[in-house]
Amino acid sequence: MIAKLSELGITSDMAYTAGTVSIGLSFLSWIVSKKKEDAGTDRADRWGIFVGEWAPTFFALGVALRLEESGR
Repeated sequence: MIAKLSELGITSDMAYTAGTVSIGLSFLSWIVSKKKEDAGTDRADRWGIFVGEWAPTFFALGVALRLEESGR
């Protein structure tokens, strides 16, 4: 799978950027949910955690892609 992603032109830097952006989106989704929905903090926390769970996946893909790029 990692080799295929690399063949498609996806680089480790792209994966690292996606991980960093997902952290910002996690915070943003928490704020928006807390302010715009009447569901309370619990719902906002769930949105923030849901989006925040993407970051480790993107960072792990970044590491795997970096190893693929270096030929290991």
